[in-house]
Amino acid sequence: MARRCWIVKSQREPKFKVRKHNRCLRCFRSRAVYREFMLCRLCFRELALRGEIPGVRKATW
Repeated sequence: MARRCWIVKSQREPKFKVRKHNRCLRCFRSRAVYREFMLCRLCFRELALRGEIPGVRKATW
């Protein structure tokens, strides 16, 4: 889990757009974020296994 100060800082609009950091909208993890869904790989996998992301299925199903 990200520290509170990093969560608040990432939600602010940066002065220059290259300073923008992608964070998961669910757990605020900064690494391995899929920009299409704005979820980290861990949250994405959790939601995909539950069937809560439309159009995404587990490969073995």
